[in-house]
Amino acid sequence: MYEEDVRPSLKQSTWLTKENIIQKKILPYLGKRKVSEITAKDVMDWHNQMRKLKTKTGKPLSPTYLKTIHGQLSTIFNHAVKYYDLSTNPARKAGALGEEEGKEMLFWTKEEYKRFAEEMMDKPLSYYAFQLLYWCGIRMGELLALTPADFNFETHTLRINKSYQRLHREDVITPPKTLKSNRTIKMPQFLCDEMQDYLKMLYEPKEDERIFTISKSYLHHEMNRGSKVSGVKRIRVHDLRHSHVSLLINMGFTVLAIADRMGHESIDITYRYAHLFPSEQTQMAEQLDIERMEKLNGEKSGQ
Repeated sequence: MYEEDVRPSLKQSTWLTKENIIQKKILPYLGKRKVSEITAKDVMDWHNQMRKLKTKTGKPLSPTYLKTIHGQLSTIFNHAVKYYDLSTNPARKAGALGEEEGKEMLFWTKEEYKRFAEEMMDKPLSYYAFQLLYWCGIRMGELLALTPADFNFETHTLRINKSYQRLHREDVITPPKTLKSNRTIKMPQFLCDEMQDYLKMLYEPKEDERIFTISKSYLHHEMNRGSKVSGVKRIRVHDLRHSHVSLLINMGFTVLAIADRMGHESIDITYRYAHLFPSEQTQMAEQLDIERMEKLNGEKSGQ
């Protein structure tokens, strides 16, 4: 019933992730029970079983993944509470399982990226892909969905309105991650010139054909290769997006302007990248000093 209700409104990839957790981590343990009969104690027992599970390499499930599978179970109970009159959510009573791992946000400085990019020039396909990822801050799926029609070299713009994924051995084009992700990005002149060069290398591409017919694993492999040869620290492909944000922050752009370019909500930029913004605490303190002195001087002159 949960699947019938929620699946139509979800992207295919989102549902497949949920379905994988439900089929492999929830149903084998709780699938023969009536939802209304499952207690908080049952959920706690399930927690203990999940903690004993191992990955293919023999390691325990990560705290982040444990939190994810508990969240999926809790979501199903919440759905039953909201729409099917279940009296209470036993997963909430049982408490959390796992925790979000505080991963350090990695990014490259402009100098680090340039060293990496130089090593990519031997493979034009890789070089131009990474140029777009770093200088536009787009997501990997957005990059892999790009077609010639998305580029307007007269206005120096790049249209982002779709995302690429590989599902069940098939190429799938979906809408981008969020509504905000539908956006138009201004490209610097040098990048326009480079992308025009790249499109000329392709054999008469159709306007609606993908221009980067590569996989995400290809990009990961090339990231490894370039990092090793250039000697820069290894970061994830997605961290090039963080690198673009840190570059824009360094250049002095506002949260609102950066969020608009990245397809983020401005509050996301504020929280996720707050530690990268220059501190304004000193300036605040100085302004408060001035405010107080003006008030005191005003009181003295009024005596």
